[in-house]
Amino acid sequence: MERREFGTAKRDVALVGQGSWYIEQGDRDAAVAAMRAGIDAGMTHLDTAEMYGSGRSEQIVGEAIVGRRDDVFLVSKLLPSNASRQGTIKACERSLDHLGADHLDCYLLHWPGSHPLEDTIEAFEQLQRQGKILSWGVSNFDVEDLEDVVRIAGAGRLACNQVLYHLEERAIERAVLPWCDRNGVAVVGYSPFGHGRFPSPGSAGGRVLQQIADAHGATPRQVALRFLVRAAPLFTIPKASSAAHAVENAGAGDLALTDAEVAQIDAAFPADPRSRGLPML
Repeated sequence: MERREFGTAKRDVALVGQGSWYIEQGDRDAAVAAMRAGIDAGMTHLDTAEMYGSGRSEQIVGEAIVGRRDDVFLVSKLLPSNASRQGTIKACERSLDHLGADHLDCYLLHWPGSHPLEDTIEAFEQLQRQGKILSWGVSNFDVEDLEDVVRIAGAGRLACNQVLYHLEERAIERAVLPWCDRNGVAVVGYSPFGHGRFPSPGSAGGRVLQQIADAHGATPRQVALRFLVRAAPLFTIPKASSAAHAVENAGAGDLALTDAEVAQIDAAFPADPRSRGLPML
């Protein structure tokens, strides 16, 4: 599994990780097995959130990493409604309890909210001094929001921005991705298969993915994932419902697309040239 530096966290992290949104709604044993298979295959970047299943997702991730904590880059996210200074501290401690862990590798504010960013960032910095988190970041932040974070925290503090990014939703490429690249901030794409919108095999885009997949002995989903991490500072966190699906996702981490293939995919799934608000799920 290929790895690259994760923004200002200064850690090498797997390009393809594992998401956990809705993981609590399926069979728990299968979810744990899938995550463990993904870790074994090199997908050691694990993402969860207190919002997912009201903590049940974190508990499943915690079960999956028993005995493996030192092998993984563990991320959770804070609800904006809890993002006061003391609320952030308490939320982080709850997440650590759910996960059975003594620290997070990165802790994110899930989306911009009503609590002052100054308070949230002060809490993040306190948690980092205490060793409860090793780095911090944000999710669903547009450029204006990101500028606010840097104004408050200073340069070199923000580790990542987690955003919606898949083949048919490439809005981040217009402003957010260039800003993050210039400022050394990792970009983690969530819902890389489009949350039920993955191109069908009979569609024009689906045929392009299949053609490229056939040339590499790969699958269309592996090709899509590889395109979504084609350059720094990109990472992606697909969810897997089975061990076999997790292993398939992991295969994207070592796939090498040619420049011509990247151009084919780019043409088949063109980015929207219009300026619009940052999309999120």
